Amino acid sequence: MALPEIVSRDEWRAARAELLVREKAATRARDALNAERRRLPMVEVEEEYVFDGGDGKATLLDLFEGRGQLVVYHFMFAPEWDAGCRSCSAFLDQIGHLAHLKARGTTLAAVSRAPYTKILPFKARMGWTVPWYSSYGGDFNHDFQATLQIDGEPAERPGISCFLRDRDQVFHTYSTYERGLDGLGSTTSFLDLTALGRQEEWEEPKGRASALGAPAGSVRMRYHDEYEG
Repeated sequence: MALPEIVSRDEWRAARAELLVREKAATRARDALNAERRRLPMVEVEEEYVFDGGDGKATLLDLFEGRGQLVVYHFMFAPEWDAGCRSCSAFLDQIGHLAHLKARGTTLAAVSRAPYTKILPFKARMGWTVPWYSSYGGDFNHDFQATLQIDGEPAERPGISCFLRDRDQVFHTYSTYERGLDGLGSTTSFLDLTALGRQEEWEEPKGRASALGAPAGSVRMRYHDEYEG
């Protein structure tokens, strides 16, 4: 087994300080990349997508649950499968309390092509509280490239798509797939994919921290059982 080199404490501190310089540079580069993501244009979603969920039929607008942003996790669960993808399941396992996303006006939901009658028992088995909808029979997964046609057959891939709403208009702002999901799962990592970001005053471009009519994001931080609504 190739283990790290054994050194003195002083040598370790020197090596750690050298690495920290590069880590801080990577953090600044990530912040710049996130700002460029927020500067992406958006496109209006005009298709009338219909999903099946715990409360029956739902539109894409319904998935927002009245909030300003929506993050959809494209969970790999084909109609003919008896259970969801193991890797996608591990991804949902690591998601924290949704109250912190909701406090920033952002809803997280999973969508799969499997019928809801298959999703419901699997969700119960896994013990998840993330809202999960079925797009069975619709074009949502195909239109947002979570289901591809390979050699004439549908093939699933994991991904995330972000949406922003202005009253009853819904806009698609971002999507990423497969390795683009690496490192995601925390509240801030999901917010970094959205058009409004973490809604902090220091973020670029300026003017979006209070776009949802609330104070900047960090001001709203609470224990998850202290949020109202």
